[in-house]
Amino acid sequence: MVNTSDIALFPLNTVLFPQGPLPLRIFETRYTDMVKRCMREESCFGVVLVSGGGDTGEAAVVAQIGTTARIVDFHLLEDGLLGITCLGQRRFKVLSRWRQVDGLNMANIEWLAQSPLIAVPGEYWHLADVLRRVLPELGSIYADIKTHFDDADWVGARLLEIMPLSLGEKQQCLEMDDPIERLAHLAPFIRRE
Repeated sequence: MVNTSDIALFPLNTVLFPQGPLPLRIFETRYTDMVKRCMREESCFGVVLVSGGGDTGEAAVVAQIGTTARIVDFHLLEDGLLGITCLGQRRFKVLSRWRQVDGLNMANIEWLAQSPLIAVPGEYWHLADVLRRVLPELGSIYADIKTHFDDADWVGARLLEIMPLSLGEKQQCLEMDDPIERLAHLAPFIRRE
């Protein structure tokens, strides 16, 4: 049996990974309403990479694989807009999409299997070491993120968040089911010391 759900979609020019941080500024009514509903219902919304189309008239063209985001904090920004901090949760595949009258993108999604806990193989320990050194230097965005330097999936996702790769390449890595394959893909970009 396929495990599906209907969720709100937030097409963005970013790729969100499970357990990754996502700060957002909310200013459109449809997304303010979405945030209120998510907080009231303690539910998530889906983040998908927008790859074309308009976000005003026509529905945006988005990637088929995305990640749900759970709101973990909110505050009023200096410019009067709503600021929210989200945490990536679970990957999903978009099965169908539609747009509500208020312009909010919705989707029927299939939940993808969560990555099993796989230890970082010895040949990729240097990747975890890079994260140990770099994450503390990135400021408050990673301050509340639990670290799992021995988890291949976690290490790969955090590297992808901070590496200067194209959004297309990050999306390709999000779509990989095998955490070791993801590390193998990233290893050539980071030399050993």
